[in-house]
Amino acid sequence: MTSFVQPSFPTQHPGVVRVEAAVDKVQAMRQGFDSTKGLSLMLLGAMAAALVVVADQLIETWADGHLLAAWVALWLIAFAALALCSTLARRLAGKAVDALNAWSQRVAQARADARLWQIAQSDPRVMADLNAAIARSER
Repeated sequence: MTSFVQPSFPTQHPGVVRVEAAVDKVQAMRQGFDSTKGLSLMLLGAMAAALVVVADQLIETWADGHLLAAWVALWLIAFAALALCSTLARRLAGKAVDALNAWSQRVAQARADARLWQIAQSDPRVMADLNAAIARSER
């Protein structure tokens, strides 16, 4: 008598499924990340801190008998600085991120060109392709 065994094994490993799900979550988090927001918050904090330090230095001279009034004035200046500098900080952060992106693209292009030129100097086929491309672009 013959009997057939048909075991049912899973087609995917559970660990692989968990890792793929984690990778998908990380990629989804990266897509929602805006680097200008963090940079603008750091710039805003730096500007506000600088203004608070200046205000503290100014208020310190007349705060001998008016400590509560000095603290109220200091916090008013701090909140006004936060309100007034937020758009400026956001714009500065956006410009900084754009400038860094442009710089990194220029550096990457320069590296790629240097690598291609190094390969072309050792491979006559690549040099012929480059010469043909230069000739086409001159026309």
